[in-house]
Amino acid sequence: MRAFMVRLPSGAGYWTVLDEELAVVPFADAFLRHLRFGRDGAESTTRAYAGAIALFLRWCARTGKDWQAGAEQLGLFMTWLAHAGPAASGIDAEPGAVVLAGPGAVPARSARRVNAVLTAVRGMIVHAVTEGTAPGRLVRLLFEVADDADLPAAARGEDGSPGWRVRARHRLHEPQRPVDRAADADIVALLGGCCSARDRLIVLLMARAGLRRGEALGLRRGDVHLLTDSRELGCEVARAHLHVVRRDGNPNGAVAKSRRERAVPLDFLVVQAFDSYEFERMGVPAAASGDFVLSRHPDNTYCPEPGVIRTLSPEAALEQAFFAGEVRIIFWL
Repeated sequence: MRAFMVRLPSGAGYWTVLDEELAVVPFADAFLRHLRFGRDGAESTTRAYAGAIALFLRWCARTGKDWQAGAEQLGLFMTWLAHAGPAASGIDAEPGAVVLAGPGAVPARSARRVNAVLTAVRGMIVHAVTEGTAPGRLVRLLFEVADDADLPAAARGEDGSPGWRVRARHRLHEPQRPVDRAADADIVALLGGCCSARDRLIVLLMARAGLRRGEALGLRRGDVHLLTDSRELGCEVARAHLHVVRRDGNPNGAVAKSRRERAVPLDFLVVQAFDSYEFERMGVPAAASGDFVLSRHPDNTYCPEPGVIRTLSPEAALEQAFFAGEVRIIFWL
């Protein structure tokens, strides 16, 4: 079982699930298509859901269950998710791989990741029940339904009629942890390891402006206003800023997560990074006609692969790069 990208003739795309014979899994495909086109979900959402559903179906296949029988034993699936690493749960796992986790073993997946997988699986099962391809009893196994008799009077309906509430039966507690953003020293070390103005701009857009990678890659040149007063351009936002606009039809596939447009103020460091990158970009004639801020043309003359941050500061001992307030790998291919 694996997730697979489907691109339609219209240009729209979504992710589905293939079985071992590389055939589409019908009930999973129906749910993912509904999620993408019936509920206007993002393509990236179907990718995450397809990967989660593929994990569930992989577990069912490797434990000798059909998917409906697996839906009746989600507690066992949760245990497998928590302890089955890539060697046991990956696509290329050896047949008969055994999950062994003794006391004190580090979980293979966090509680947040397990809950996210369960959300996708529950959505697929409920959709199958709605379409009539699965029995309705599965829904009762997924959710607890209770009345509001145990709630205080202030929390009940004003008309006195009984109310009902629903909650998922299978869920792990997610500990509250503060966001561990990269320190200023880490960001400075990353900038020192960048080999072009383009890479430095990417780092500063995420570190100083808080842009996600999809938002940065989707920036058009008309979205960036670096003047102190942009009213002559028809923009009422004061000072230097950029506009994050969701565009589903970007040829590079970049999509902003939020559907609402927002203006992001830019400080002098980001403005100077834009200036440096513009001079670097002017040296690439093929990039002049491009409307994207981050050109896809090879304008990083000092890097083997344009846009990939390869060199990190050795004294900082950085193994990962800063992205969207967290520490993780950056790939700009």
